[in-house]
Amino acid sequence: MQELSPDYQALMAAAVDAGGDGLGARRAAVVLGWDSASASRVEGARARLKRPVEQGWLAEKKPGRFTLPLPLSEQEPGAGRPGGGS
Repeated sequence: MQELSPDYQALMAAAVDAGGDGLGARRAAVVLGWDSASASRVEGARARLKRPVEQGWLAEKKPGRFTLPLPLSEQEPGAGRPGGGS
């Protein structure tokens, strides 16, 4: 696994702290030290959160809410596999 940059380490820690509610982009902007009142900064934070989703390090179960993925033992059969689940 790649070593995460300090920004991504902070986002992962914030996702852990957010628990089941998930981390939103506005809170992520605050974690990154950005102006959370700026729409462009919030969208930049959302883009930063999408990258760990692509790597499987975070999950976006609800639009805009980022959480740690469930361990494989807790996922529904077929979840996360092409052609499986539905």
